[in-house]
Amino acid sequence: MLEPTRFVNLGLLLFSALALLAGAVVYFVGDAGRAAWIWRLGALPVLAVTLLASVEALRRRESRVDVLALLAIGGALLLGENLTAAAIALMLASGRALEEYAQARAQREMAALLAHAPRQANRYEGDQVVQIGLEAICRGDRLLVRAGETIPVDGSLLGPAELDEAALTGEALPVSRQSGETALSGTVNAGAAFDMVATTAAADSTFAGVVRLVETARQRRSSAERLADRYALWFVPLTVAIAGTAWLLSGDPLRMLAVLVVATPCPLILAVPVAIVSGMSSCARRGVLVKDGRALEQLAQAHTLFFDKTGTLTSGRARLVAIESDPAFGPDEVLRLAASLDQACKHVLAEAVVSAARERGLCLSLPTRVEEAAGAGVRGIVQGQAIVVGNFPFVSETAPTLPAWVPAFLRRLGFDGVTGVFVSVEGRICGGLQFADEIRPDTPRALRLLRKAGVTRITMLTGDHREVAETFGAVLGVDALCAEQKPADKLAAIEATRAAGRIVIMVGDGVNDAPALQAADVGVAMGARGVAAASEAADVVLLVDRLDRLADALLIAIRARRIAVQSVSVGMGLSGVAMLFAAFGFLPPLIGAVLQEAIDVAVILNALRARSKGSPHPHGTLSVTEVEHLKAEHAELGPVLDRVGWLADRLADLSGPAAVKELNELDTLLRERLLPHERQDDAELYPGIARLLGGDDPMSTLSGMHREIFRLARMLTNLTDALPAEGPDEPTLKLLQGLLYSMNAIIRLHFAQEEELYFALGESM
Repeated sequence: MLEPTRFVNLGLLLFSALALLAGAVVYFVGDAGRAAWIWRLGALPVLAVTLLASVEALRRRESRVDVLALLAIGGALLLGENLTAAAIALMLASGRALEEYAQARAQREMAALLAHAPRQANRYEGDQVVQIGLEAICRGDRLLVRAGETIPVDGSLLGPAELDEAALTGEALPVSRQSGETALSGTVNAGAAFDMVATTAAADSTFAGVVRLVETARQRRSSAERLADRYALWFVPLTVAIAGTAWLLSGDPLRMLAVLVVATPCPLILAVPVAIVSGMSSCARRGVLVKDGRALEQLAQAHTLFFDKTGTLTSGRARLVAIESDPAFGPDEVLRLAASLDQACKHVLAEAVVSAARERGLCLSLPTRVEEAAGAGVRGIVQGQAIVVGNFPFVSETAPTLPAWVPAFLRRLGFDGVTGVFVSVEGRICGGLQFADEIRPDTPRALRLLRKAGVTRITMLTGDHREVAETFGAVLGVDALCAEQKPADKLAAIEATRAAGRIVIMVGDGVNDAPALQAADVGVAMGARGVAAASEAADVVLLVDRLDRLADALLIAIRARRIAVQSVSVGMGLSGVAMLFAAFGFLPPLIGAVLQEAIDVAVILNALRARSKGSPHPHGTLSVTEVEHLKAEHAELGPVLDRVGWLADRLADLSGPAAVKELNELDTLLRERLLPHERQDDAELYPGIARLLGGDDPMSTLSGMHREIFRLARMLTNLTDALPAEGPDEPTLKLLQGLLYSMNAIIRLHFAQEEELYFALGESM
């Protein structure tokens, strides 16, 4: 392709500007002949480059708006209108430079993907382990993969292994693989070191296949037609027809030149790049990097959206969501014992257990005599007690008697498709911890805003099992979902939708998303925490860890494109009027050029409005510190919520006196910790947030939920105070259980709504 490079465009701009200025200086000192040659010289390089690009475009059967400028410059030079030629050349060079600036950010497509690939492997040679390059690996080689290393090639495991497959499958949590199972290249060893036998060479590995998919997608995707060139399809022939008719009827070639000069599509050449660059600048201020103008134009026209799940719609991290416990221990004690032992373990779930305990302010003890079973669990001594923490098979080996709640807990884990960690004390299973990849706090709001911005179909693509995918899909209200998707499957889904004529946005964050990101009309990467390969394959990168910024970018893109079209329409309308005056001889070429420059200024000023996108929160935002403080308060109240749910499940199994005791303790806990928090929110926090939101009473819904929480708490107090010492009767027991379940659901929903609001009002985080 004979398109000029960035440096050629910059050189043309500087040369034509200096030539126009130098010619003007020479002209005013009295040497008109030399000034004409300087102006001619300044126009010739632009003419030559434009001619080459136009010939190449014609060879590809593409319409280029530059052809009118080419005719105008050429005609002006042939007719001796050298100043006019120089002015048009400067305008054309400046338009090229602006457009090049808009596209200069997208030159590193594959660098990070290749950088993520493993470079070396550890191969057994006799009694030694030797580090070799990937190209030296042969099928049948025995390899050592140390903790934290990336698996270099596909292979068969020679022992158990704990693998982080998120880069290829999107699974948020590590998976346990046993001896004989396949380990895929590109996955990371999340546990102890293990041995494997290579079953492929590096060039035939799974990771290398992902790289090839990205390259194939790049080659298949045709470049988008520029907005300016689409208008050229009808504007160029119309202009040539008017100019030719004016010359034919008048016999004066200057009339033809004047028509071409005033028709030189400066609104197309300048206004469109200015509006697009301004839109890109507005996106950058919101933490969204749009790599080129084509991506912004496509973003403005897209109505079909594909999302990866893990790390995009969800946090991508294991988080404690529920605790089951034996009545003799209680939720906090189960978590405290598990976290105390897990302090000595480096497993990702152990880190999640410890983080959850610290969020709740639990005091941990130092473990002793710790023994870890890779991928299964850990055992040790905490405060003189034998503690075992891990998956169910591992923990149940030391606890032959199963409590009544365990089967139901296991069923719930299976239905929800989540991970469970069990805890035993002195051979007795005392509790279970449920972990899940939670929906990001801004995801529901982001999806609502995207639909409001014009997205009509949202599809979730995920490597998760269908049961897990369907649960998340139902919660988020997506229009369709595709589960158990490999990179090639995601790529096929994108290409099938594009083949149906729809403009597609794909949002992802992992290596497994890179082919689909590249194949989509607009690929969007979660750049703040996502894999670098996804960021490099994408057209748009969210530089802050907020999905709702995509909705901001979509609105900015729509506005920028609308302003570009508006500028083009007004500018071309004015040019059309000027063309008629020029055709009838009322505008000589030089005056036409001056008039055209005035039109240029008007449309460029209008196009610059695309940069002045106001803040989505004109009344202010919450600081990062304030948001984190509010989240910490909710974390501290987590044990209170767990106690409500735990008692609702266990109340019917407790003896009468024990039930009365637990109800009184919960009532005291609610009155001393939860209700003061809600009252303080109503009195101190909500008025400030209302000022940030604006409007008459924006916090009415959340305040209404406070009133319902107060009502339920008061009802619990009344029922508890009226209980006899021997405990509640059957009707009262059912009433109390219903009350506790209602309170648990409402408080959790209320906290989730508050956190979503805090996140929406927060600064870039």
